[in-house]
Amino acid sequence: MRAILFILIIIILVVIAGVATGYIDVNQIRGAKAPQLSATRNGVTAKAGQAPAFDVETGSVSIGTKNTMVKVPALIVHKPGANEAEANAGNAM
Repeated sequence: MRAILFILIIIILVVIAGVATGYIDVNQIRGAKAPQLSATRNGVTAKAGQAPAFDVETGSVSIGTKNTMVKVPALIVHKPGANEAEANAGNAM
């Protein structure tokens, strides 16, 4: 029971976040009407009501690629000179 309640709370929070950020837009386009009831000596009769209608628009996410130029730093490697090679050889002993 707790798991179902927890899942319902998460769903409600996601819907609230979607509406708050503008990702979900809900507009009521037709109002609701209650059924009309009338009581007579023969019983109760009801005429149908009307359910509300909503227009829901959601945002969209598009993923694509494009070519772009990226500057990459140059890496230059210098070979050790004679003095540096002798200093490194002396340290190795």
